[in-house]
Amino acid sequence: KIIPLWVSVSCQKKDFDACIHAHKMAEESHRQDSAYLLIFIMLLTLTILTIWLFKHRRFRFLHETGLAMIYGLLVGVILRFGIHVPQSTSDVVLECAVNASPATLLVNVSGRFYEYTLKGEVSRGKDHQVQDDEMLRKVTFDPEVFFNILLPPIIFHAGYSLKRRHFFRNIGSILTYAFMGTVISSNLLVVVGQLGGDFFFTDCLFFGAIVSATDPVTVLAIFNELKVDVDLYALLFGESVLNDAVAIVLSSSIVAYQPTGDNSHSFEAMAVLKSFGIFLGVFSGSFALGMATGVMTALISFYFTKLRDFPLLETGLFFLMSWSTFLLAEACGMTGVVAVLFCGMTQAHYTYNNLSRDSQDRTKQLFELLNFLAENFIFSYMGLTLFSFQSHVFNPMFIIGAFLAVFLGRAANIYPLSFLLNLGRRNKIGMNFQHVMMFAGLRGAMTFALSIRDTATYARQMMFSTTLLIVFFTVWICGGGTTPMLSIYVTFAISFRVGVDSDQEHSVSN
Repeated sequence: KIIPLWVSVSCQKKDFDACIHAHKMAEESHRQDSAYLLIFIMLLTLTILTIWLFKHRRFRFLHETGLAMIYGLLVGVILRFGIHVPQSTSDVVLECAVNASPATLLVNVSGRFYEYTLKGEVSRGKDHQVQDDEMLRKVTFDPEVFFNILLPPIIFHAGYSLKRRHFFRNIGSILTYAFMGTVISSNLLVVVGQLGGDFFFTDCLFFGAIVSATDPVTVLAIFNELKVDVDLYALLFGESVLNDAVAIVLSSSIVAYQPTGDNSHSFEAMAVLKSFGIFLGVFSGSFALGMATGVMTALISFYFTKLRDFPLLETGLFFLMSWSTFLLAEACGMTGVVAVLFCGMTQAHYTYNNLSRDSQDRTKQLFELLNFLAENFIFSYMGLTLFSFQSHVFNPMFIIGAFLAVFLGRAANIYPLSFLLNLGRRNKIGMNFQHVMMFAGLRGAMTFALSIRDTATYARQMMFSTTLLIVFFTVWICGGGTTPMLSIYVTFAISFRVGVDSDQEHSVSN
């Protein structure tokens, strides 16, 4: 076997065998990582082929997101129970009693120091389980991958593809559902935290914030195919987009909630006011940053008119400026989700018209493709995580309470706020619209990403496990039942329209 030159030069004769062994181990690790990534690629490929079959057969009960989760579950079962990695005979297991959990560990071996990074417990059982647990750990992605790689194209596509006319025609109602509704839902979910036993008040607030993030991607896809009423689509789409932004800022500002004393199950008005002030500051700062970068991109495309002669460069610049908005906001201590959302809305309004025809088509298709792949990847990973994650905590009382609070919180959000909004709306939000919006309160990618970002404590592990179950139920049951529900409305002529042209003008709302 040919040894790379840098290995040969750096190795001394006495430890040449050790370098050969290290090189072989690195190659083996590289092959394993490639195989694990291939699993996800094959999952997406299988999902796409099945989606084509469903669309060809006009089967709408199970959406591609629910299908991706099922495939992920099947692969997770195989990895967890069907594949066992043999333990290397050259491995030497040494015991070392460490009371704390350091981030890194320095080991002195014959005068040479080796640094090891702690990545968590790999086995809770016998020694022969170490290799299997290490395999499952490798298929568990770093949570930052979701925030920095997968979430930006999803959120940007939501803002970039927004039908602005219908959105701003219902802006008052959308803001009410997004802001007031999220607060109402999260406050009801705070009570559920008390059922967990080991929850601090901040844990309760955090759980209420992350589970309040709705993601009705399944329902919206069905709405788009059936061409439902444009106002209903705008209300649900706008609420879900801004709701995600509100939930993520709310969850991050909860960290600032620090009551005096031991941070127990306590409520302090000053701490709440401080968190609320941070929430407003982070949200407004992220909003301003997203708008500013969107306008900057528009100005660049306007003044550098000769860039239109090179559509590939123009599209590349547009893509990088959009993605950098998310990273810039995160680096500045703000929220990239809010920034990239409003950056997408701004660029759709200003930058899009300054692009060449080729770049307009390329940018729309590029972000649509990235959104599709990232979204299905996350849902596939959700199914796999149910079996690959090593620290699940399933508390029956907490799970039951969470499910009840999710649906009660959604009801307390939609029906009372719709009643108040109808007092000032010319085009009323009918009860049939309210029922659909209530039914469409799915939890998805954003809730999962927020919950998996921190699973260090017992309370956060319980939140993550419960969140997975909530996502599974809402996507499969609520998402799958949307088409039969709409069919009932249409069959019995319950003032519910489908096949509506999205470009028509028929209502004036607020």
